Amino acid sequence: MSELINNHSKERQEALKVLIKKLHEGVDSEIVKAEFQKDFGTVTTKEIVEIEHALVEDGLSVKEIEKLCDIHASVMGVNVNTLHLGDNKLLSGHPLRVLEEENDHIEKLISEEIEPYINAFNAHNVMMLRIGFDRLAEIDKHYKRKEHLFFPFLEKKGITTPPQVMWGVDDSIRALIKQTLSLLNEKDINLETIQESIVHTLKQVREMIFKENQILIPLLKEQLNLLNFIDIAQSSDEIGYFLETPQQHFLVVKEEEEKHVVLENNHVRFKTGSLDIHVLEAMINTLPLDMTFVDDTGHVRYFSNGKERVFERPVTILGRHVHNCHPPKSVDIVETIIDRFKKGVKDEEAFWIKLKDKFVHIRYFAVRDQQGKYLGTLEMTQDIGPIKALESEKRLLEDYR
Repeated sequence: MSELINNHSKERQEALKVLIKKLHEGVDSEIVKAEFQKDFGTVTTKEIVEIEHALVEDGLSVKEIEKLCDIHASVMGVNVNTLHLGDNKLLSGHPLRVLEEENDHIEKLISEEIEPYINAFNAHNVMMLRIGFDRLAEIDKHYKRKEHLFFPFLEKKGITTPPQVMWGVDDSIRALIKQTLSLLNEKDINLETIQESIVHTLKQVREMIFKENQILIPLLKEQLNLLNFIDIAQSSDEIGYFLETPQQHFLVVKEEEEKHVVLENNHVRFKTGSLDIHVLEAMINTLPLDMTFVDDTGHVRYFSNGKERVFERPVTILGRHVHNCHPPKSVDIVETIIDRFKKGVKDEEAFWIKLKDKFVHIRYFAVRDQQGKYLGTLEMTQDIGPIKALESEKRLLEDYR
């Protein structure tokens, strides 16, 4: 059996798919692991990507794959074969090297700043655990760079399932860290509950480290080119890093002055007047809100670039399909809104949420031409906390008397 599987790629992929399906059907993971080790021995990153994609095509949901991907890792993880990448070393500051180094820092933080304080609960240890988990929460920046900078390039190559699965797990880890911090800050601490939460959270974080190092990073090495990594490096500072900024950046070059398409003498003419293109851009970026435009095919074509942003908008989002710009749990809502806009059922939609110290108002507008044809969707995001807090009145010239 193993000789046949190892020599015929189609038969091998089908056999691997059957093995993963057994996990989803509830077959004991140790039995599946024994079968895997007997018949396969190793599996490449490329095969893992192809299998996940094939499972989705067979009707398995991304959420279902996400739910059991830790078991997939335990069954196949120790045998992931990345030797086909060769011995190529990454330059200092290379975005993938930064990911690897951050994973080392995350592991070091867990082993040195959290685990030593788990078993004996006293005031000092609880304080140290709070500090450790506050620092671990910075993993959000590590995940955001992965989701907003690396994933778009995989999606452009048709590799969508692994990013969606991984993003869903990232969100679960964020929630676990937040939950653990909440437990550590409670007045009456339950030792057993906190220990369970900490151990489970750290296990999930370490499994994601493994998946990034053994599956994602080899895949990115294989699929992305030098120009892709330069774009990623130039957008990384805006999102930030895990605890510390790399001392050396990777081939960051000064961007050339953008070339604009203009209509007449560097001016854009409207029915109600005309504006110099640079003035127009400065006006848009001065507005106290973020604007993002998604065209009628669902792809991001533009975003404003103001000083104070509510959500990250790196340049790598340009050209990305809106389906891939949101966490898996909110994709359906966004797509429903756009579908209603296209059908003419609605022209706008609004939400408001609390986000740290901000009260964020998110509005979506259907953009139509004079004939009512749908051209795309405009998203406007604004922190309305200061507006919401206004009281009484302020006359126009009160500060100038």
